[in-house]
Amino acid sequence: MDKLIIIKVGGNIIDDEQKLSSFLTSFASVEGKKILVHGGGKLATKMAAQLGVEQQMIDGRRITDAETLKIVTMVYAGYINKNIVAQLQARGCNAIGLCGADGNVIQSHKRVHPTIDYGFVGDVDSINTSLLKSLLDQDVNVVMAPITHNKEGLLLNTNADTIAQEIAQAMSGLYSVQLIYSFEKSGVLLNAEDDSTVIPGINPESYKELKEKNVIFAGMIPKLDNAFTALKKGVSKVVIGKAEELQALITGKAGTTIQE
Repeated sequence: MDKLIIIKVGGNIIDDEQKLSSFLTSFASVEGKKILVHGGGKLATKMAAQLGVEQQMIDGRRITDAETLKIVTMVYAGYINKNIVAQLQARGCNAIGLCGADGNVIQSHKRVHPTIDYGFVGDVDSINTSLLKSLLDQDVNVVMAPITHNKEGLLLNTNADTIAQEIAQAMSGLYSVQLIYSFEKSGVLLNAEDDSTVIPGINPESYKELKEKNVIFAGMIPKLDNAFTALKKGVSKVVIGKAEELQALITGKAGTTIQE
């Protein structure tokens, strides 16, 4: 079975021109089939402020009203996505930028929550694996923006970590899939302020213990939940770590490896 690496790059890297440039050089040099999933960083928030569109966040998740949807679509699926694609082309890495509506690659539905109206936020229903496979088979690397659609003409803002997990799970029937969450920290940390306190490996038992002791900072819990779900659904390996150490994350020499 061919290998496929799915890499999610964090917003803090997207926000830093130098870090992004260095990360994309590393990504371009990764051999074999690969998909890059990106979020939006602070640019959408900055644009919203300039346009006078108030932003609401609940537990780190953006409430997406109609005006915010326009902004995140322009920023994520427009400028950020195409800037990454152009930079990869400059590095000799052929890439295509997609959002979920392109080629019906990610279909989703508007989130239903008993108490919170998240607005135009999507939860993933299906991944068009045959389209992704046909692009990968032509040695075209896919760069995925976190905007999906419901096949009824509605665009939906969708969490990029979740998109990476859903693509990894869906593609694991066709490839041996490794999922990497790369961001500004060195991995899952015992002390969120100290980058040297990386936990090299986490399994379900140790995860439960760490949560009970309140050791893991809240922002990391959704990432870890996604990682364990992915492993249960066929993904062979999940690693969380520093974007600057991408090659070492792939070989398991850095970051936190999540094991079943």
